[in-house]
Amino acid sequence: MRIGELSERTGTSRRLLRYYEAQGLIVSSRAPNGYRDYDEATVDRVMQVRGLLDAGLPTRIIKQILPCLDKPRIIHFSDATPEMLATLEHERDRMSDRIECLIRNRDAIGEYLDAVRAKRAGTP
Repeated sequence: MRIGELSERTGTSRRLLRYYEAQGLIVSSRAPNGYRDYDEATVDRVMQVRGLLDAGLPTRIIKQILPCLDKPRIIHFSDATPEMLATLEHERDRMSDRIECLIRNRDAIGEYLDAVRAKRAGTP
């Protein structure tokens, strides 16, 4: 697929897709006319990258852990430094904090909706 289709399917700008490619987060082949050509798996990869970026991970860390996301049961880092491990632990903990906050917010919204619906049901 060409970059325009990948952009539409992932909701990611073409410029950002080119940046991901420059950072080594996604890859493309080149058609004879020079256009980028992405395979179907790139859609999932872009969504993974976006999710990790949204979680606050820097691209240099994302690049290192992306190979592990293809086969999560076969994780091997031959070059995992103590700094990288500490960074990943920190980011994991930040994600956990965000998840807890999102759950609290979701539950509060749910309670609000329940209260509003109950009030409406009791009002003629």
